[in-house]
Amino acid sequence: MSIGRRDLLRFGASSLAFAALSQWAAKAALAGDAPAKAGAAPRAKSVILLWMNGGPSHIDTWDPKPGTKTGGPHKAIKTSTPGLSISEHLPQMAALAGKIAVVRGLTSKEGNHQRAQYLLRTGYVPNPTVVHPSMGGWVSKKRGSPANGLPAFVSINGPSLGAGFLGVQHGPFVLQKAGDPPQNVGFGPEVDDGRFRARAKLLDSMERGFAERTGDPKVDGHRAVYDKADRLMHSADLSAFDLSSEKPEVKKAFGETDFGRGCLVASRLVAAGVPFVEVALDGWDTHQDNFTRVKRQMGILDSAMAALLKELERRNLFDSTLVVWMGDFGRTPRINATDGRDHYPGAAAAVLAGAGVKRGVVVGETDAEGAKVVKDPVTVPNLLATVATAMGLDPHESLLSPIGRPIAVTDNGAPIPALLR
Repeated sequence: MSIGRRDLLRFGASSLAFAALSQWAAKAALAGDAPAKAGAAPRAKSVILLWMNGGPSHIDTWDPKPGTKTGGPHKAIKTSTPGLSISEHLPQMAALAGKIAVVRGLTSKEGNHQRAQYLLRTGYVPNPTVVHPSMGGWVSKKRGSPANGLPAFVSINGPSLGAGFLGVQHGPFVLQKAGDPPQNVGFGPEVDDGRFRARAKLLDSMERGFAERTGDPKVDGHRAVYDKADRLMHSADLSAFDLSSEKPEVKKAFGETDFGRGCLVASRLVAAGVPFVEVALDGWDTHQDNFTRVKRQMGILDSAMAALLKELERRNLFDSTLVVWMGDFGRTPRINATDGRDHYPGAAAAVLAGAGVKRGVVVGETDAEGAKVVKDPVTVPNLLATVATAMGLDPHESLLSPIGRPIAVTDNGAPIPALLR
């Protein structure tokens, strides 16, 4: 089988796009693509997840504690939302406070990066018996890919988390560099459309024959990935990835950073029908020199996130797109010996804006030091159940894992009425 598979991939690699996008098939694909039953009409057609990799300090961003021993040197800005002040280094977002919902009571027990990232993206703690789908994977499974051939789930500036037992065909299409077209979407040297089709037909025949002989369900996922690669190569909307024709003033508003470009691409992708886009901003693991580093991070975040919300409004997409800001966990109120803050899952912040959620509200409250949630705590499963509900997905709907275990969208998560409209 190993020799046959290498030969098979050699044929498939006649197109550089097949070679690049076949990385989607590196993991097991164990589920089919049977259409889901129709549910409630979604209020959000798309989700843009702004992922703050490393764990952002809640105290230095959306839940400041100025004048306290744990508050640090940063000041706070009052906003138009009653009871909401945010960091002085988020002035553009402060001006848009009436359009967002801030969760100040997010809490969990996972203080390890990998475990926390798994929890925040899936709604489950890691379990050795099953790999749970990320929210992007669920959206891909339930919504399907756009008719124009673009992926259902795109990850920008990072690998995100896959679709678990739903199969590799529902995992993210990873865009490492925002602003340029995806790599390897053209034919390989000396390959025209006719030759490409002949090789694709041969590849499909080999895959189909192997599936018939072995009954291996992973082959279905593998074939689906190649089909997605083919459709992406020939999509009329590939230009959604390309910022070369974007107006200079628009690029400037988002900021000349990878994250800013990623947010601009995300707005273009949802306009083209992509239902789930994740954009990562790395650098929030501030064990040392927290205040200098967080100030720099907020400078990147503020312009990009504010420009994203404005761009969605300009495109008449704000009421059909849900924007979610979150990261691994919060950070310690205590400032350590290296002027940093350490991992702290006990209290964190999240922000939602756009389709399906209330505007100008604050949910949850921490104590004077930002150490403990003292009002309306929000669990991670409940937060993701809220996101799912805003998308028109039933957070309690279950699918069977490969071992026959029913797995729901979240681990007993319940939507938060204070966030939904």
